[in-house]
Amino acid sequence: MLVVETSLSARLLALTGIGLVTACAIGAFPTPSLAQEATKSTSDTWVVTLGTTVEYGPSYEGSKRYTFGALPSFDFYRLGEAPEYSAPDDNFDYTLFDLGSLEIGPVVGLRDDRLDLNNLHIQSQRRVRWNFDAGGFAQYWLMENQLRLRTEVRQSLWGGDGLVADLALDWFQPVGNKLVLSAGPRMSLADTTYMRSNFGISAGQAARNGHVSAFDAAGGLKSVGFTVAATYTITPQWSVQVYEKYNRLVGDAADSPITSRFGSPDQNMIGFTLNRTFNIDF
Repeated sequence: MLVVETSLSARLLALTGIGLVTACAIGAFPTPSLAQEATKSTSDTWVVTLGTTVEYGPSYEGSKRYTFGALPSFDFYRLGEAPEYSAPDDNFDYTLFDLGSLEIGPVVGLRDDRLDLNNLHIQSQRRVRWNFDAGGFAQYWLMENQLRLRTEVRQSLWGGDGLVADLALDWFQPVGNKLVLSAGPRMSLADTTYMRSNFGISAGQAARNGHVSAFDAAGGLKSVGFTVAATYTITPQWSVQVYEKYNRLVGDAADSPITSRFGSPDQNMIGFTLNRTFNIDF
């Protein structure tokens, strides 16, 4: 996960900026469905939600050492549109095609600092640093605003950190007017570039260490897990969310010495998010 550093505010601004640029670029090339939606809604007011999340979880993917970290969140929709439920591990997205129960569009995410092999005594300066990734998402509401199937496919924007595909099924359950509970299983896949970058050990690294064998991690299924969350609306402007995400590394991600010798395949994160919602008029 992303360890809190002095540059966190810069990362928050960068992520928010990319989200705004993406939204503006999408708005410049409207699709027929978007044009129809614009005709239906004449409001020039947008509802924007900014949030900050504090997490406690593994210091990198596969680690058994836990640290605190922070992540930003951002969402917006036109006033008058019905907001949809979302899960805490959804990345920033924008719906380009709204086909009733099916929604498709671009998605942008933030990849955390992953690993410093010096900490694993492999005597290497290699480190997988924080990165943005981008790609597409598709989600289908099996039951309107209650049962959702979602997938995201994202490629790192620099650094050659590879491609990941996440699949999720979520059940959303309102309790009264202010509390929403959600839960659902998770599955994550990654290509060979991602797996080698995060879980592979080269022959040179193994030779310098002398106690670890080289490991060539191949692409495929990376983890399975489960996410639960509770969101409480304090006022129309303020809301809070608590959640827990558990992932079990499998395949080469679990077999790698980075996980099996130095870390743990069990990855558990607990998070708390504070959201502020406000209106912007254009």
